Amino acid sequence: MAKNNKANNMGKTKRSTDDLIDNAIAQQNDWMENRRTFARRFLKTLNIFARPNPKNEQGESIPLSSESSKSRRTGLAAYWFPILCAVMVVLIAVWVAFFHSANDKIVVVPSVAEPKIQAVVENPVPSFDIVRIEPEGNIIVAGRWLADNSISVVINGDIVATERTDKNGEFVYSPNRKFEPGNYTISLIGVEGNIKSEENVFVYVSERGYANSVSLLMTEDGSTLLQAPTMLVDGDLVVSKIDYLDTGRIVVTGDSLPRLRVSLSLNDKYLGFARVSDHKHFGLGADVGTLETGKEYKLTIRLHDGDGRTIAEVTREFTMPEMTGDDDTYYTVRKGDCLWIIARNFLRRGILFSIIAERNNIENPDLIFPKQLLQIPTGASK
Repeated sequence: MAKNNKANNMGKTKRSTDDLIDNAIAQQNDWMENRRTFARRFLKTLNIFARPNPKNEQGESIPLSSESSKSRRTGLAAYWFPILCAVMVVLIAVWVAFFHSANDKIVVVPSVAEPKIQAVVENPVPSFDIVRIEPEGNIIVAGRWLADNSISVVINGDIVATERTDKNGEFVYSPNRKFEPGNYTISLIGVEGNIKSEENVFVYVSERGYANSVSLLMTEDGSTLLQAPTMLVDGDLVVSKIDYLDTGRIVVTGDSLPRLRVSLSLNDKYLGFARVSDHKHFGLGADVGTLETGKEYKLTIRLHDGDGRTIAEVTREFTMPEMTGDDDTYYTVRKGDCLWIIARNFLRRGILFSIIAERNNIENPDLIFPKQLLQIPTGASK
């Protein structure tokens, strides 16, 4: 009984294994059939545009006539659609690679200047912009300092007004009163901290009106003309005396507009220049060598503005007289003169002023007076 049960169990196991194998084979066959079906459909799709050979009722191909064979498509022509698509893809690729340029929007960015780093001034000082003499005779002063601060205008050492700067640090002083003819020195003082301007402005108000007036900005480096005379008349440049010394030196004295420059030329040869004093006087000495007796010479004195342009000219033509052999000459002191300048003009060097003081019995060389007649020992400079 037990032996029969064992046999029955083995048979059941064998049959179960056969079923699994049969199922696997059946699934493989189904998969292969699906592959074949898919392949047939794909090939049918590729040959959909091909012209098949005509067949008879038995399914045999009917041979084409010679005329038909000529028009028969080749193997490649049968696949004209895929080939056409491939050609189009190639053409598009070539067009994109070599002919097509993207119309990118070009944005032009304006150039921006690099920011300037300005030095921060810890203690700014007041400064001038303009100083102008008006036709009515009043003076306009404009300048700048710290924003929203008080600034005082000083004329000839006296504070005449205190103005307020705006948010940009600018101010204007414009009094209605008329200024009398004469010289004026203008400076500025910042009220906060009592800071004085490093530069001053010299103003000359002419008796002939604003057209002959002058204003100059005075700095450590020199002067800059702010307002030049617009019209000169006779008397704005006057040569009062010409001295020729037996030392071969010529000295010219005269009067002109204050603080401007006067130059000297002999026969158009430039000899030098001098500044006109605040009192309108000038003196200029230069070495010219030995002048021949009886020969004609031309001496030219020119007045220049702040830009160096000639605004007035005086020419003196003379015939050189015979020298008397006198070693001394005379000079009349004018307002603003000092022995140092007189010695520089006549004796070449200002340090020789003591010779003039000794010849004229002057105890204090710093004290001379206008209209004082001085004897100049010109032979002392030989």
